[in-house]
Amino acid sequence: MTENSTKTREQAESAFSRTQTQFMARNRTISEIDDVAAEREAKTLRLRELRLEKEANMPVKVPVRRKPAKR
Repeated sequence: MTENSTKTREQAESAFSRTQTQFMARNRTISEIDDVAAEREAKTLRLRELRLEKEANMPVKVPVRRKPAKR
């Protein structure tokens, strides 16, 4: 009886360990994805601010209308 319960316990511990490892790996992957997304968002915001600043400092060019050529 003891041998059977020991084997069952080892199987249960092994299954739990596999499940726990998968859970930890999933959480680590999600964390890495979140970090990459946050970095991308920060870079996008920084580049947007630089572009808007550059556009604000550029003089506005008014298009010149040309007369159509006579035929």
